[in-house]
Amino acid sequence: MSEDKMDNHLKKDLDAFKAELSERDFQAFSDFIYNEYGIKMPPIKRIMLQGRLLKRIRELNMNSYTEYKDYFFSKDGQQNELFNFLNVVTTNKTDFFREPLHFDFLQKEILTKYQGPHNNLPFKIWSAGCSSGEEPYTISIVLNEFKKTNSAFNFSILGSDISNKVLSAAAKGVYNESKIGLIPVEFKKRYFLRSKDRISPTVRVKPELQANIALKYVNLMDSYYDVNEKFKVIFCRNVLIYFDRATQEQVINKLCNYLEPGGYFFIGHSESLSGMNVPLSHIKPTIFRKV
Repeated sequence: MSEDKMDNHLKKDLDAFKAELSERDFQAFSDFIYNEYGIKMPPIKRIMLQGRLLKRIRELNMNSYTEYKDYFFSKDGQQNELFNFLNVVTTNKTDFFREPLHFDFLQKEILTKYQGPHNNLPFKIWSAGCSSGEEPYTISIVLNEFKKTNSAFNFSILGSDISNKVLSAAAKGVYNESKIGLIPVEFKKRYFLRSKDRISPTVRVKPELQANIALKYVNLMDSYYDVNEKFKVIFCRNVLIYFDRATQEQVINKLCNYLEPGGYFFIGHSESLSGMNVPLSHIKPTIFRKV
């Protein structure tokens, strides 16, 4: 079900609930999400949050949004409900080979510099905000294809997110078959296994595609990331749009601490670094290099 259809479904359920998330309670949640995770949630999002929290309220047998708010901000709520809350409020939309020009650049402009037997150090990429795994698996396809003609090449991919729900989905690597519709046929055959269920057909990524991927919880708002390595490439695409300008600059500077000098930084096509004080030089639209 698409995000819009899901929200419409929840709105109908909400009407039956005959309850409302007050402006005061919404502001408490909005302030928390911004202060802890940097995600903007303006007043226009109140009805959306109202609908998305409804399922959790019913699962917990609660009678109102205020009751849920009081529980959430209690000690027990912060320990036991935080991840459920994040899974509900975060938006996770992604696709295989989304914004394909980035993968063309990775293949033709970056990887060609690592050809030859002398380049046997691990090529490390970080997919920050990896959602349900389509981006790191796409990167893995590109790197596995490169390795076929460069046997000394080895690599590792880190995928991170703040939602344990999408990280769990990424670890499983199972997707609706429609998700791989735009992937070239040879890649489908090489890297995916089809289910036998023709009513609800799914595909599973092959183990070789998962072998070099590690998945990890990382909150980009933390002052320090529990990541003990440097990367040649960082993908942080369609994540910054949820932050205000000051937070975007802070996050990029922190991420750049984990990027090797001369390493590449990718952002989404709806994002911009214009006017920011960050250690990145512009290469192409949405593609930057650490100076």
